[in-house]
Amino acid sequence: MDLFYTVRQHVLKELDGMVAAGELPFGLDMTNVAVEPPRDPLHGDMATNAAMVLSKLVATRPRDLAQTISDSLAKEEIISSVDIAGPGFINISLSEVCWQNLLSSVLQAGKNFGRSNVGSSQKVNVEFVSANPTGPLHVGHTRGAVFGDALASLLSYSGFEVTREYYINDGGAQVDVLARSIFLRYQEAFGRKVVFADGTYPGDYLIPIAIGLKEKVGELYLNKSEDEWLPELRDYAVDAMMDLIRSDLDLLGIKMDTFFSEKSLYGSGQIEAALGRLRDNGLIYKGILEPPKGKQTDDWEPREQTLFKSTEHGDDVDRPILKSDGSWTYFAPDIAYHFDKLSRGFDRLIDIFGADHGGYVKRMKAAVSALSNGKVPLDIKLCQLVKLYQNGEPYKMSKRAGNFVMLRDLVEQVGPDVTRFVMLTRKNDAALDFDFQKVLEQSRENPVFYVQYAHARIKSVIRKAEELNIDIAERALSEANLSSLTHASELSLIKKIAEWPRLVEVAARLYEPHRVAFYLFDLSSQLHAHWSKGSDDQSLRFLHTDDLTITQSKIALARAVSIVISSPHRIYLAFPNSTSK
Repeated sequence: MDLFYTVRQHVLKELDGMVAAGELPFGLDMTNVAVEPPRDPLHGDMATNAAMVLSKLVATRPRDLAQTISDSLAKEEIISSVDIAGPGFINISLSEVCWQNLLSSVLQAGKNFGRSNVGSSQKVNVEFVSANPTGPLHVGHTRGAVFGDALASLLSYSGFEVTREYYINDGGAQVDVLARSIFLRYQEAFGRKVVFADGTYPGDYLIPIAIGLKEKVGELYLNKSEDEWLPELRDYAVDAMMDLIRSDLDLLGIKMDTFFSEKSLYGSGQIEAALGRLRDNGLIYKGILEPPKGKQTDDWEPREQTLFKSTEHGDDVDRPILKSDGSWTYFAPDIAYHFDKLSRGFDRLIDIFGADHGGYVKRMKAAVSALSNGKVPLDIKLCQLVKLYQNGEPYKMSKRAGNFVMLRDLVEQVGPDVTRFVMLTRKNDAALDFDFQKVLEQSRENPVFYVQYAHARIKSVIRKAEELNIDIAERALSEANLSSLTHASELSLIKKIAEWPRLVEVAARLYEPHRVAFYLFDLSSQLHAHWSKGSDDQSLRFLHTDDLTITQSKIALARAVSIVISSPHRIYLAFPNSTSK
């Protein structure tokens, strides 16, 4: 039950009544009439802009119209008071009975409270991680992995049909470098001394892969020329690295639905087909680009190139798709890959990349717009850097990886749930500081602990209620007498619970799963504050051994909080229901 939606329906009903009574004209557009939390909680439970929006359409002063609307709303049973603020905003306070009934609805819905069909089963492809298969995932990939998985879960929870996808960049020269690096480790496995030249991958993570190769082929490649072992070793290298990457993702509870190989695009006609679509639309031409900004004239050699007219779809400049040697630019297979996504019938595409891909955004959006005739939106979300600290000091690099901190290092030290939650405590495009010491502190400064501690407190009182033979089943609690829940602290907690469905909807529409982490921290803070008040005011305690009816109503409140905290949709946790363990 979304109480904000319910109250908006009440507002619209009153407006329709005013239309029927001749107080408002027929045909008014009510689309922009909203019911939202007020800017100041002291102003009421909700606020509507109805008078502000409609006054322009009916040539009436907003405040005068607000008064008429307020007089009508005040008659509604669920509304206790209506006030006009400023030029015409209407602040609404709801009755205690309304909040108590809301609590019953939460308990009846159980784990489905907050779930919606906002997505209307639209098919969404969320591509994330997509790291080059040249090494294990590092901390930068970790943030993108968590953000992508959380966003996918959020969208699925909101009624979208979601596909999690990983694009394997196995078509470029970096795979040759990987194969050569593994070959060096392969030689080492036979006792040979090797030198890792600049540009190769010296990390120790290649040692077990090279040993595996030795066990598989023996000395087969040892004395062969590169052109003999490179083609086969390329495939072996990619497969081995993708096994490693899958293992890394498993640590975070992330399961991809699809792994798409860049290599599969070459020689299959898919690149040609995608560019053919653009050519048919008059978007491929021969031309000469202006020199890049900042380049000196003598550094620039104008030459005719095959170009995609991306400026017609919002890009800053047109983009080359063919190199002077006749090979494709890196952009060409990217176009073909997204053409493949479109051919699979997705209604929306979401790409999640690191902050260094900022220059990629406009050109890729232009390509998707051109390929879909503007019908399929592409959103590209960039994840900013993560800075690692240990008790305030920069965290040292991993010896196993050679030059970066691995995802595995992170998860092994703090656990998957902590890793995920902390990665969602900032919006994706904001930098994030991750201090190993602080994220393991048992204090309010650690949001992970604070949420888990709230859940643990609730579990403890529910266990004690069971010992008192109180029926704690959600159905029984939903039917309990909740009329005693009238204290401001109790009502405040219910009001925070009531925000959950709207919070989920807003977060899904904006592609902002960090809102979930923020909300859970706020909800947990209110639970802890309410718990502390019970030390001074015994009426606020959850357990009253002398009055089991009162206890059951208090437990109903606690259980409703736990429903939200432990919702098993994995927006912020690695594994379903792990907060309850």
